[in-house]
Amino acid sequence: MKQRAPLCITNGQLITPGGVVAGSVRLVDGRIAALGDVTPQDGDEVVDTRGNLIAPGLVDCGVFAIDKPAFHFGGITRAALMPDQAPPLDLPSRVSYIAKSGKPDLWVHPMAAATRNLAGGDLAEIALMKDAGARGAATGRKWISDSGVMLRLLQYAASLNLPVIAHSEDADIVGDAVATAGEMATRLGLPSAPAAAETLALARDIALAEMSGARVHFRQVTTRAGLDLVRQAKARGAAITAGVTPAHFMLSDLAMADFRSFARLSPPLRSEDDRQAVREAIADGTIDMIASGHDPRGPEDKRLPFADAEPGMAGAETLLAMVLGLVRDEVIDMARAFDLVAGAPARLLDVEAGALREGYEADIALVDPDKPWIVQSAKMAATAGNTPFDGQPTQGRVTALYKGGVAV
Repeated sequence: MKQRAPLCITNGQLITPGGVVAGSVRLVDGRIAALGDVTPQDGDEVVDTRGNLIAPGLVDCGVFAIDKPAFHFGGITRAALMPDQAPPLDLPSRVSYIAKSGKPDLWVHPMAAATRNLAGGDLAEIALMKDAGARGAATGRKWISDSGVMLRLLQYAASLNLPVIAHSEDADIVGDAVATAGEMATRLGLPSAPAAAETLALARDIALAEMSGARVHFRQVTTRAGLDLVRQAKARGAAITAGVTPAHFMLSDLAMADFRSFARLSPPLRSEDDRQAVREAIADGTIDMIASGHDPRGPEDKRLPFADAEPGMAGAETLLAMVLGLVRDEVIDMARAFDLVAGAPARLLDVEAGALREGYEADIALVDPDKPWIVQSAKMAATAGNTPFDGQPTQGRVTALYKGGVAV
């Protein structure tokens, strides 16, 4: 699917790394040819945005399923797929297949399984998987409890200049817990683990990252104490980044009050103080990116008692709207919002996308930031509608999407 003719998108608000500026963008041969004070040329197809946002297509870093209709609804043009598949992405052939699976209208960047079968023991053939298309190595949904294995992983990844995407919960402390220890878990009688399980995992992995010189991205950091550790490590110059999903800056463990299994997540929802800490960390730059954590689960996994339900949420369709909510709340500005969901993930994956720059891939989303809509799980484009935001009014919708200059 190649762009047949140049396309000029006019009369918009350009979301550039330096801020929001009025202007247009011209797309030629699948790349951004010019932006700013641009006028259409003879033979150009012209699209008038009527003052809406012209933004980079979203780069969703850390999804668990490829769900094209949901991704396109949410403005996502690239997605980093976690290795927790059936079978796991621990062989070059599997990685190669996944790397080609979404094209041409969605590019999937597979993450190589850090260990064979994601069992936390023997390292997988990460170098071969890099050659097959892997953009990083990931521990998946689990923490590697063996410190020696984790150190060898980080050293291996550093020698390949690949980032490691890590889950940050001490598995031995978490056990079978489904909630964060505290008043809400006690009232509901749910098996719980202390929030310190995240802090302990982060403390060890940050120390190993500094020891090895590896680039480590902590996929979700959700507690005040954990964010403080990340903040301190960054101040020391550690090559680490941190992410979060909208659930942890929008919701606290109060959302579990009616045993709503859509609020069964991993890591679990935290206290209100931790939720506020996440918002503060987004504002001050401690958190580098926001991902959907897209993990659609059907009734067979979610229509169960809370403690028996599988964790996860369908997040692709609501990602942008929830992040735009931070702009309306004046936590961040618009340029920062799109850096969180596009620019920073693209830099982590080392792809020429995620920003409006000349020469970059022409992955463009046209966005009406004020368009109101109500999140309805029954009407979602995802393969399952397990969203913790079901019934919530929100604002901000993608009105058009272009992948490589071609309308999706």
